Amino acid sequence: MRAEARSFKSLADETRLKILWLLSGTEEVCVCDVIEVLKITQSKASRHLRYLYHLGWVTDRRDGLWMNYRLTVTSGSPREKLLKLLSEMLAPQPEAQALRGQLAHILEAKQDSQFARGLKPDRKKSPQSLPET
Repeated sequence: MRAEARSFKSLADETRLKILWLLSGTEEVCVCDVIEVLKITQSKASRHLRYLYHLGWVTDRRDGLWMNYRLTVTSGSPREKLLKLLSEMLAPQPEAQALRGQLAHILEAKQDSQFARGLKPDRKKSPQSLPET
């Protein structure tokens, strides 16, 4: 039961809930994007992402100076059920919708910037559409 308690404890923090909400709406998120959307410091974002990493919620990938994170929840697992419940609870909330909208705007601006510089846009980071409310 210790692992289950740690999973629930990981959801007991508003910042981690917001991070999981953002990650559940896109394939991968850079720490820099989390910082910008949530208006938190780099150390706070990294600390919470590391916490989620050590509990198995996310995996990371280095891209130059930045770390990118994605969910590692397996289909049919209890964590997937928790994420689904989290999504059902947050989807109708204006604050949660605004966070996803901000992330979508940031990711679109990054793709536009890469396209303008002649780089291939990173399609892995395109956000999923918000659920209808």
